[in-house]
Amino acid sequence: MTEPVPAATEVVEPTECPRCGKIEPLCVCSEIEPFETRVSLLILQHPQEQDKALGTARLAALHFKDAVVKIGLSWASLSKVLGYTADPQRWAILYLGSARAEELAPDRDLVVLDKKGQAEERQSAVLRELEGVIVLDGTWSQAKALWWRNAWMLKCRRVLLNPSQPSRYGNLRKEARRDGLSTIESTAMLMSRIEGQPQIEQTLLDSFSRLLDRYRAIRKTTPGFDRDAGSKRQKRPGQAKSMRRRRFRS
Repeated sequence: MTEPVPAATEVVEPTECPRCGKIEPLCVCSEIEPFETRVSLLILQHPQEQDKALGTARLAALHFKDAVVKIGLSWASLSKVLGYTADPQRWAILYLGSARAEELAPDRDLVVLDKKGQAEERQSAVLRELEGVIVLDGTWSQAKALWWRNAWMLKCRRVLLNPSQPSRYGNLRKEARRDGLSTIESTAMLMSRIEGQPQIEQTLLDSFSRLLDRYRAIRKTTPGFDRDAGSKRQKRPGQAKSMRRRRFRS
């Protein structure tokens, strides 16, 4: 007698959350209550940023009522990005240069630079005058590409972060420099200092910690979990591991 052929098992791919873009096992955005802030938040994401599982741009933006994530390489002006008239001199951008906050103003968590690359004398006044802040999202080289392809960014005020601790990514991702943080960590620190609301930083970091806990839990039960593909599929047997990328975080 011929053995019955077992029915093919249908593979059900996990559903993505329409808000944060994460697959359901990684989604932590259901309980987020966005903050109302004085300054706007703009996150510019390089179109080749592929780390859908651990990327945090959309998750960071969900924490604020006045926040937007734009994907692209270049825009003619800040106004073109936002869709309304905006003066880039009233906006600050997280700076990518070689300056170090710990060397310029070691007693400050957030340092505003002047046109000469030194610590601005009017730190508090400049922060009070800001209308918005810009964070670049992608690997270090991708963030640099966004910087050089958008000349209007040179008109923005430049800010540096001086974190007291390294990124919570730990061994999940190697940062290019000591002050390299994830997008959500950078946003948390930046917005909480500007707004004078410590709860902003704690809330965003709690969301980030929940994401990392879920990611690590999935990795334990699913060794082939594909981070860069958004973890919708497992790696094929023998597939080469993707090279670790040095990242700018923001």
